[in-house]
This record gives sequence, structure tokens and C-alpha cells, in this order.
Amino acid sequence: MRPQLVIVGAGPRGTGLLERIAANAPGLYAGSGLDIHLVDPHPPGGGRIWRTAQSPLLWMNSHAEDVTMFTDETVQMAGPVREGPTLHEWAELDGRTFADRQIQGRYLRHVYERALAELPPDVTVHHHARRALRVSGPREGRQQVWLEGRPRPLLADLVVLALGHLDSELDDDQTELAACAREHDLVHLPPDFTADSDLSPLRAGEPVLVRGFGLAFVDLMVLLTEGRGGRYEGDTYVPSGREPVLYVGSRRGVPYHSKIGYDWTGDRPRLPRFFGPPEVEALLARPEGFDFRSDVWPLVEKELGFAHYHRLFTAHAERTAMTWTDFEEKYAAAADLAETAALVAAAVPDPADRLDLAALDHPLDGVRYTSHEEFQEGLRGYVEGDLSRRHDPEHSADLGVFLGLLSVYGQLVRLGNVGPWWHGFFSYLASGPPGPRLRQLLALSRAGLLRFVGADMTVTAEDGVFRAASPTVPGFSVEARALVEARLPEPTVGRARDTLLRELHAEGAAETPDGLLRIDPADGRILDGAGRPHPRRFALGPFTDGRTPGAFTRPRTGGPAFRQNDATARAALRFLAELALRAAA
Repeated sequence: MRPQLVIVGAGPRGTGLLERIAANAPGLYAGSGLDIHLVDPHPPGGGRIWRTAQSPLLWMNSHAEDVTMFTDETVQMAGPVREGPTLHEWAELDGRTFADRQIQGRYLRHVYERALAELPPDVTVHHHARRALRVSGPREGRQQVWLEGRPRPLLADLVVLALGHLDSELDDDQTELAACAREHDLVHLPPDFTADSDLSPLRAGEPVLVRGFGLAFVDLMVLLTEGRGGRYEGDTYVPSGREPVLYVGSRRGVPYHSKIGYDWTGDRPRLPRFFGPPEVEALLARPEGFDFRSDVWPLVEKELGFAHYHRLFTAHAERTAMTWTDFEEKYAAAADLAETAALVAAAVPDPADRLDLAALDHPLDGVRYTSHEEFQEGLRGYVEGDLSRRHDPEHSADLGVFLGLLSVYGQLVRLGNVGPWWHGFFSYLASGPPGPRLRQLLALSRAGLLRFVGADMTVTAEDGVFRAASPTVPGFSVEARALVEARLPEPTVGRARDTLLRELHAEGAAETPDGLLRIDPADGRILDGAGRPHPRRFALGPFTDGRTPGAFTRPRTGGPAFRQNDATARAALRFLAELALRAAA
């Protein structure tokens, strides 16, 4: 019988894995025949998140020229490079366009179809438009993948879980709020992919509390304004009359930083410099393990500072007080944060040119406004300042930090579990909305349809309503009969609604303290509680401790997801090739 490979999830990650299988198969798997089963209720390529059947009002948050599904020479992998078009090249778009997600879905379908065409002729792909319910089978034997509505399982010699973003059960706080909503006929929308949420209960003219100020919020904002017939005339929003009034807050109390609106020129910083493979290997070799804050973060901070100051000194030397050569030597020799801070103070006269990661992460810490209206003006000023800075090449040290963030993420993936904070911090600085979206946010604020609540927003259920407050505006609170949790569900294994992951969890698959599935960083095999990799089960994606910034990335930035896909594809092909040889013997 021909070897059987089952890939659960046919979105960007499953598609990227198939592309790597096609690239590696000629060298690792030839002439033995193979069936690949893709299991996903949504069409292959885009999967659920990038399906073409969603509102054309929803955009990507990256320029079309910054999106690729193809490897290049910067990806550190054993397999062959197979270059291909970026999104803007394939769709013949202006590279600076923020394409809508329907276009990205069609691009992903192209990548999928190209991978199919490049597979060896004796490899066949079957798509099963169903949900996978569970995986069973012995460690050393064939696996059974049970599908919804199918009485018999798929038999698999190997299984790869490429599930993408998943739904999860409510946490304790959300459970309490949902119970209150049922008791008092309120509306509570839990964390979800916004395009899948039923927004019809959010009524025109009524206040809606929104907890979350990232990309899920931006989608919500769009669907409840333009999606309900409103329009923009320049910097003015013309309402349709069908919009609710959104009261939004979060831990930081501010939206994610705008995408940078200019291109890189000149020399790039040599990355990694202070946090690269040697430092990662040293951390992994510690018998006592490592702590992110005390052991990893100082290296990350030094790396991001290096990227920032390299750009400042080489592109804006007039704003510095020493040569780059002198600064770099002293920066590398600085033994602690105090010594580094003293060096920076001497070399960079304007505090606005210095990198302060703590201030970036907590922009409203200690900030207090005397009234709600004063805070509206203050936060509009903050957003306007962010838009101005992120579109002004005089502040191109910010783009240096962006490159540093990409480099750091590529190294952190190798460490595995670093906790949830880093991913949120990265997204806040490097994966924010397009500038036009923040200009729309400002227009909605001026129109009175978007109101800012503040940092450390709390939501309680009292007297039959939801009530939100924030220390940013002492004494202010707002009541509403609707609450939206504007964020994706936490990708924890124990609370996943996906029965397949819950079964793995029940069987003893290892998880991090934060609930992510533990995998072998070398090839993605699922680990058990004793740290043993499962010989026939792999996992890739945001529900694992090998999570990456995304399944696709900027060209020529080393894409850690591509490296992972290649390692998993090669490990799977080698296993299946040996299996085929044994069967033929």
C-alpha cells in the first residue's frame, strides 16, 4: 500500500508545507508513490482566515510587496530554494498597496496550485472538505485521523497538524460576563475571527464596549462603519445612521503602531549581532533552563538597540555626537543597562532619538486626564503623532527596529516557549494597521462614533449592564448593553474547541505553562510530557511553542515559518521514503 500523509489544515501553513514537500521530493522521495490528504472544510490555499468569501472591505495589514509565500536565499534551510512572485508581482498591484483579503486568498490558491503542479507525478493530493475530529493510533504504528461525517478514519503513516487560528472556550472572566449577558438579555461577543462574528445584535446608535485595540478591532471598526453604509470624504466620515458608538480600550489603551510608510535606503544593520544562533545555543544548553525576562530580554533589548542606533548614526549622523565606529565599539562593550544608558545619553543628544522600549510598551503609564473629552483630544494627538512619525523617513531608526524585530523573532522561534508577552509586543510595534486605517479611526473619533476609554480597561457586569472604566480618566465610566472582545482567541491547547487538540491534550501531549503545544524545534514533532518527540505526529502554527510572526513574510527576511516548513517536509519525506523501502524489501 502506498504511504499516506495527512495534513490537517489547508490554509497558508498547510499550503506552505505542501510547497516545501514539492521542492524537496525530487531529492528525498522519488519513485515510490505517495498519497497526501489535505483535511480542511475550507478551500485549500486561503483556508478559513484568508478565504475569498469575506468582505472586500477587509484588508491585509502589509504592503503587497511585503508578502510572499516563496523561499529565497535568506532562509536558513537544508532544502532547495524555489523562488516565486510576491503578492504584488502576482496580482500586478502597486507594491505599496494594502490588498484586500480576497486578493490574498486568490494568491494563496495560486501557491497551492503551483505546488500541486510541481509535485512528482506519483504523488497524489486529495482534499477532504471536512473537520478532523481526533487522531488515534500507536506511537510506532499507523495513525487514524477521524473526520466529521465519515464513519471510517483516514489511515496515515504520518500526520501534520497545520491548524492555524482556532476557536477556544471562554476563560473565567469571559464565562462570568457571558452568564450575565444571558441573564440580563445583553450582548457578549467573545474573542473570534471578526469576519466570522455575527455583528447584527450591535444596534445603531447604541454604545458598544470594545476590549482590544489591535487588528481584530480594526476589522470590527470597518465592518460596523463602512460595512453598514458609511463613507469617507477626505478626512471626514459621513455616517449612514446604522452605526453603533464604539467605546474602545485595552491594556495599553492605544492602537497598534501604524505600518511604516517609506522604503529602506542605504546600508542595513548586520543582523543578528547580539542575539543570534550562538546565544540561542548557549541558552538551550543551560541545564537549569532560562528565564525570558532575566536571560533572554537583555539580549533582545541589546539587539533592537543596535538596529536602532545603526540606522540613526549611519542615516542621521547630524543628530549624533560621536562616530558610529566609536559608538558601536562602546555599545558592544557596555556591561549593563546603566552603562548603555550613559553611553546613549552622551552620544544621542535628543531624547526623542533614543530607543525606550519600556515607554513604547506602556505609552499611557502614569498619564491621567481630568475629563473624558480631554482624553479624546489627547489620544487623537497621540495617533496623529504616530502617523506622522511612521511616514517620515527622518525617523527611519524606527525601520531599523522593525528589521531588528524580525531578526529577533527568527531566533526566539528556536527557543520554543518564551511566554505570550513577546508575541503581543511584536505585533504592537511591527504588525499594526495600515496608515489609512488609523486616519479612518481619527475621522470616526471626530464624528463621535468612536470613543477612547483608556489603558488597563476593566469591564464589570453590574445592575444588568456592562460597565467599563480606566485609570487613564479617573472617575469616568461608561455603561452599555453590548460588549465585544476584539481579539483572536488565545491559542491554548487545553481550552481549544477543536476536539483534535483537546484529545491530544488529554492523551498527555506536552504543553507550555501558557498552554501552547510543545514541539521539537528541529522538525516540529509533537513532544510528550517526558520530552519525547512523537515519531508520526507533527504540528506547525500559532497553537505551538514554535509560533512565528506568520505563515508568510517579507521577501529576503529569512522567514522562520519557511525554515520550519522545510524542516518538517524533509523529516516527513525521509520517514516516508524509509517506510516505502521497507515495504518493498
